[in-house]
Amino acid sequence: MRFGIFDHLDDSGKPLARHFEDRLRLIEAYDRLGYHAYHLAEHHNTPLGYAPSPSVFLAAVAQRTRKIKFGPMVYLLPLYHPLRLIDEVCMLDQMSNGRFLYGVGRGISPVEVGFYGVNFDTGAEQFREAFEVTRLGFTEDRVTLHGKFYDFDNVPVPMKPLQKPYPELWYGIGRPESLPWVAQHGANIVARRPIPAVKAVVDAYRTEWQRLGRAEPDLPLIGVNRHIVVAETDAAAREIGRRAYPAWRRHMGLLWHEYGVPFPLEAALPPEFETILECGDAVAGTPETVRKFIEHEIAETGINYYVCDFAFGTIDQADALRSAELFAREVIPAFAA
Repeated sequence: MRFGIFDHLDDSGKPLARHFEDRLRLIEAYDRLGYHAYHLAEHHNTPLGYAPSPSVFLAAVAQRTRKIKFGPMVYLLPLYHPLRLIDEVCMLDQMSNGRFLYGVGRGISPVEVGFYGVNFDTGAEQFREAFEVTRLGFTEDRVTLHGKFYDFDNVPVPMKPLQKPYPELWYGIGRPESLPWVAQHGANIVARRPIPAVKAVVDAYRTEWQRLGRAEPDLPLIGVNRHIVVAETDAAAREIGRRAYPAWRRHMGLLWHEYGVPFPLEAALPPEFETILECGDAVAGTPETVRKFIEHEIAETGINYYVCDFAFGTIDQADALRSAELFAREVIPAFAA
């Protein structure tokens, strides 16, 4: 069982320069504490995500850490020129001595991709074509692809990533329909859904993996992402979450509501922290409370990766750091093989 970090880098209410520096210091702590990976969201024109150019922030992460893996969760491929993205990924992988994780996706928000002139209805098709361009760029010296969205003929690509054939592939899973593509490419996945939906994804991935004739021990990481607050008492942890969560939840739905687009997570993400605890999409409590919650979720879903969101909304830096430290010291060892 491995444990990682997910981060929206959403508006904390602090001056932006301080917000960035505080988060980098927190990531340095994740590195020291032994977390497996740091996953950074990409969002645009919204306080939900203050890393709309993940590569820029992750370049700083590469230089401020030594062991932790890191990457976007996910690059919204239809928003990138694939030749430029090839170069950025190769640079980040080389600069970090092969710690970069190549997270890819199409984007969940039609509003955000629409700002860039991308047709959400054809986003999945464009995503797959863009991914193929990057795959060719990572593995071949020249790229030739004549597609619906991109047209390249014998374009030289001299730079290559350190990891071969290319950096570890990650995908933020929302719907089981994506699993054939995910399994074909051996991608690691992270989901944020209720326990029954996560179990359905895990079971479907295992079935698809077996259908391809691949062995169970080779199964990629299949993870779930939850908000987590750890403190000395359950009451203290719940109070921290109660104060911090509403800003994050407001940021989540902001663009959808402003532009009159139905928010698909409206029911799944209630506005009150106490309600989200009851729904099982977050946990707040002592290390023992959190450990029991995670044990139950692992048993119910069969996941092999747990992704913690410690820093969200207006949570205080010290509270996020305490959660990460208590979790690393008193929760993770219980899951050591």
